[in-house]
Amino acid sequence: MAQIGLFFGSDEGNSERVAYRIQKRLGEDVVDVHDIADVTQLDFANYDKIILGIPTWDFGQIQSDWEEFWDDIGAVDFSGKVVAFFGLGDQFGYGDYFLDAMGMLHDVVIQTGPEIIGHWSTEGYEFDASKAEILGAGKFVGLALDEDQQENLTAQRLNRWCAQIHAEFGLDSPLHEVVD
Repeated sequence: MAQIGLFFGSDEGNSERVAYRIQKRLGEDVVDVHDIADVTQLDFANYDKIILGIPTWDFGQIQSDWEEFWDDIGAVDFSGKVVAFFGLGDQFGYGDYFLDAMGMLHDVVIQTGPEIIGHWSTEGYEFDASKAEILGAGKFVGLALDEDQQENLTAQRLNRWCAQIHAEFGLDSPLHEVVD
């Protein structure tokens, strides 16, 4: 079994593609990728290191598979685990709700006291409001990706963030910088 469980939800495939791009960088033998539509609460118990990926839909809504799993994720015990987040959103089309779903997921997960890693700078983004922003810190709770407006920055952001969480997770395995 891999060291990290990566759980994502995706309707149009963007979050799924990002999940596998993260796996490619951290290593296929290091990261197990799971679609949240196909898991139970018990699947989280297999990992001490977890990455959670969620896109924000429309006006701050949660992706449909995450929405169906919402009560279950609230019942997962994340104490003693290390958790990182990535979120996808459209900062120009929905600038008042940019990455809200990632912020809402973070707020549910922190209830049981995990260590949160992978905070990401808000620099380079233009948005009006976000539930994923750590107020006053100039950071998001996790990696912020905008496949609608800044797709050209995704590979660079993934390389930087994966290097960051590789160190924060304390992984011994090699990191794979990828050009994709």
